[in-house]
Amino acid sequence: MLSDAQWGKLCHLMYLSGRVYSKAEHRMTFEGILYRMRTGIPWRDLPKEFGDWSAIFRRFNLWSKKGVLADLFKALSQESDT
Repeated sequence: MLSDAQWGKLCHLMYLSGRVYSKAEHRMTFEGILYRMRTGIPWRDLPKEFGDWSAIFRRFNLWSKKGVLADLFKALSQESDT
């Protein structure tokens, strides 16, 4: 799970890209996406705590098509703490 500081950084990056995604449901959606990416489980098997799996899947597709996720991961990779 993301800490409040990590979520704040992600919100700031999304805000800089011209998008505002600071709502609580967006945080859980993003957490669900990260969980699915880490575990590799089918979308339908996402735990209910993240919300409706189909809504998370739709948001994942939307954010992917708009380049939101690519922008986030590119910005975060530039700040890596290797």
